[in-house]
Amino acid sequence: MISRLSVTIVRACLREGVGGSPTAVLDEVPFSDDERRRVPVLAGTSHAVFVSVRGSGVSLRFFTAEGELPACGHGTVAALAYLAAHARGAGYRGTLHAAGRSFAGRAVREGTRFRAVFEPGAVELREPTPDECARALPPLGITPDTLVQGTRMASVGRARLLVPVASRAELAALAPDFEGLRAACDRFGLLGCYVYSVPKPSGRIAARMFAPSIGVPEDIANANSTACLAADLAERGITEIAVDMGDSLGSPATITASARPVLRLGGVAEVAGVVRELSV
Repeated sequence: MISRLSVTIVRACLREGVGGSPTAVLDEVPFSDDERRRVPVLAGTSHAVFVSVRGSGVSLRFFTAEGELPACGHGTVAALAYLAAHARGAGYRGTLHAAGRSFAGRAVREGTRFRAVFEPGAVELREPTPDECARALPPLGITPDTLVQGTRMASVGRARLLVPVASRAELAALAPDFEGLRAACDRFGLLGCYVYSVPKPSGRIAARMFAPSIGVPEDIANANSTACLAADLAERGITEIAVDMGDSLGSPATITASARPVLRLGGVAEVAGVVRELSV
């Protein structure tokens, strides 16, 4: 039992200064994986990020109540804001390490908030199999009338299904069967299903990420899935997108992505004034 563990809550991927995904961020501690899994539960967040500063680089580990994730996009945005808040000057720039990969990240102070950008790495894309679609789409509530062409399987650390629907209204109306969806995701080893509206000419999109297999029925902001979508859309000539998430959960969030010259993800974060003291 370790008492009075300091956990900073960072709201990652704000939209126009509000909302965002509350994320627990803390310095690395000698915890077991089971203890790490308890941190987001006790902090009241979907994810926790453990930050270890080592020389010129920073190592990150991401956990939900179900266990460790190889990568977490909004968790990386939160960690960059946390590092910038503790750095001297106007922000932070450095090399991050996660899941055996090193990548560049930075966060610049903008008033009381921080604008973070990082490189999520290469995205693997493929067509889903008929069996994957047949098992994953019905629990989502996706019917042939709402599904549009372009469903893809994508991975940046772990596979997830990208599912387009025709409009924001159809996206908002989804009410997934989470038990059935978890069974489908577990069967194929998927992180979850990222459902998005057809992009506007401006690159504006709405999306919802359902990931019951990792203990997050619906994620307020899922940046790595946005990176997967950006890589997919870049093949169709759309290289700049802004994705709105979290509206169905009452916490609006926005994630930006650029696919040229390299894939980059961005989001604005705010380090909350409340630092929670937990007993784990």
